[in-house]
Amino acid sequence: MTQDQATPPQDTGADAGTPDAATELASLNQRLAEMSDAYLRAKAEVENTRRRADDEVAKARKFAVEGFAEAMLPVLDSLTAAIALPDAKVETVLEGVHATLRQLTSALERNKVVEINPGAGAKFDPHQHQAISAVPADQEPNTIVMVLQKGFLIADRVLRPALVTVSAPK
Repeated sequence: MTQDQATPPQDTGADAGTPDAATELASLNQRLAEMSDAYLRAKAEVENTRRRADDEVAKARKFAVEGFAEAMLPVLDSLTAAIALPDAKVETVLEGVHATLRQLTSALERNKVVEINPGAGAKFDPHQHQAISAVPADQEPNTIVMVLQKGFLIADRVLRPALVTVSAPK
């Protein structure tokens, strides 16, 4: 007998035919399948979340004006009622116009639309005001002399700048 035949081979655990290696391979394959399944589920959940978020953004854009429109309906009703009475006295119509203006102002404020109406002598702010002209005046240069048209902010963003006349440098 040769020495190779007399000495049994040593078990290194690397032989795929042994029960330990087969068990370990089966365990790893099962774990791989579980992780693949978990990955696919997580990927599907992310896709569903993204799709739901996109749908919500689309709905928000589509119906963003809904609250504002609801606030404007009473103003529309008041104007419609005013023109339905063609023989009304001027005082009555003027009183109705003032009431409608209050409704409109209130509706705008509820929707975060705030007027920009700087007083005379206020510092000119190019972010909120648009200078139409510069006139000589007895006040500091670059201050507002007169407001020609009110401006408006919507949620701290300029919707329309106030049109103003400013004092010219001396």
